[in-house]
Amino acid sequence: MFARSTTWLAHGLRLLDRYPLILDCVLAFVTGAVGLALGSQDADGMRPVDARATALTVLLTALLVARRRAPATVLIVYCAVWLEYIALGYPAVVNSPGMLLALYAVAELRRVRVAAAGAALATGVWVYAGSNTPGLAALQGTVWTGIIIGFGYGAQQLAIRNRQLTELTLRLEYEQEQRARRAIVDERVRVARELHDVVAHHMSVISVHAGLALYVLESDPPTARTALNTVLGTNSEALDELRRLLFILRLRPDEPGEADESRRPGTAEPTPPAPGLDQLDQLTERIVAAGVPVELVVTGRPRRLPPGIDLCAYRVIQESLTNILKHAAQAHATITLHHGAERLTVRITDDGRPAPASGGVPGGHGLLGMRERAELYGGALTAGPRPEGGFEVVLTLPTSAALPAAVPQAPSA
Repeated sequence: MFARSTTWLAHGLRLLDRYPLILDCVLAFVTGAVGLALGSQDADGMRPVDARATALTVLLTALLVARRRAPATVLIVYCAVWLEYIALGYPAVVNSPGMLLALYAVAELRRVRVAAAGAALATGVWVYAGSNTPGLAALQGTVWTGIIIGFGYGAQQLAIRNRQLTELTLRLEYEQEQRARRAIVDERVRVARELHDVVAHHMSVISVHAGLALYVLESDPPTARTALNTVLGTNSEALDELRRLLFILRLRPDEPGEADESRRPGTAEPTPPAPGLDQLDQLTERIVAAGVPVELVVTGRPRRLPPGIDLCAYRVIQESLTNILKHAAQAHATITLHHGAERLTVRITDDGRPAPASGGVPGGHGLLGMRERAELYGGALTAGPRPEGGFEVVLTLPTSAALPAAVPQAPSA
């Protein structure tokens, strides 16, 4: 029962926040009802509330509905009609709650000097209503209007602060989105550069073996045939890598603006040869030197991998170890490589606890980059916490280096 009541209350508050006119009507009605209830009591020397007084009260109550749209105008008109109401001999207390509500709207929605002028006007009417005891009436009017202005000004400052916090939140979300987009674009540019290096390596192999075949074509046909077979196989791998490179380049950038000068053709510095799994020893030595023990386990039958697959596996291991170094306290890392008949499975685990959060760029972009690398070669990557503690990254790659589904295959001859 309590939960149902809470649900209805929350629904009602959301409705009032979405349709403020409903709230204005409710407040105006309550104010008028309270005023008429106060006026129903007999007052010495006052004219009893009759149909005319009720009509004026209804008019003033209806006027309060527009207090948000024109607060100063509503207050002035309200005080004028209220003054006429008092002059006719009706009890002033009937419409005093409505005057306070109108003054609150001025203090909440207008500048302080406008609210002060409204308070002076309301106090003047209050003193006129209590002309028999002007000193007491002036004191009451000053106290009540001062309290209302204080609450209204506080509400105004709270609304301003809420708007500023909303704007700041939106700006921070936008900046985080831009950083995420830049991180994704930078990762794709790095992948494209590495694929370019792989393609360049293939072309060098093709050039060397084609020259060798031409040189020994007549004197050593078996050697020439072997060289041409190498050219044929390498050419196929080069075309696959070139398609992946074009796939990366065709992706629409997630950020507007011109590319960095260092990304333009001919301006980037020469990059070193792309690393592979044969350099895991050097990588693990660097991580161990940084304070994270690393164990490397290799199962299955290791064999030569296509350069792109080799590079992809190395980069995923490198990124995973870097994340362990940054985000896991007192961790022990284990790298497991399983060379299957058709797939390579890489598993990187740690048993560390999460390190205290820092104010850097969120680390989710690294996982996104690793997933994109895996999908580029027709593989898959999963990452997440382990039930027994620590974190685990599992990469599965086809050793045939299948192209991603979005990259069209060239028709075979």
